[in-house]
Amino acid sequence: IRTVGLGSCVGVVVYDSSIRTAAMAHVMLPDSLLAKGIVSNPAKFADRAVGELVEVLKQKGSTCKRLKAKIAGGAQMFQLKSGSESTRIGPRNVKEIERQLKRFDIHLAAAEVGGSSGRTIEFDTENETLIVRTVYQGTIEI
Repeated sequence: IRTVGLGSCVGVVVYDSSIRTAAMAHVMLPDSLLAKGIVSNPAKFADRAVGELVEVLKQKGSTCKRLKAKIAGGAQMFQLKSGSESTRIGPRNVKEIERQLKRFDIHLAAAEVGGSSGRTIEFDTENETLIVRTVYQGTIEI
């Protein structure tokens, strides 16, 4: 499974090794209250995405005890003079994803977050490798 264009967005993969299945979300914003109305795709929000992924995996036969996660992205794409916390979308996305993983007692197996460059990620369910391609910085596996 794959997602492209992760700047301040965070790619979240939750997976179950025992049944070789995974689910991915491309998280855009830290808080679904920012939607100011009906949330048509909860997986776009850090406060809702992990719960959505857990539900998808439960439907495929998984249990929370077996779940692990890997994340990438959350860059600070623009250096704004204000330095206001509200403009730090990438770091806020990462922090909320980590909080939600703890809430569901999901082990964070690996993370490649922060910086100021965009990323593309691809997860291989066979070997549980997350391939992270970072703009102008190459590729790593976590």
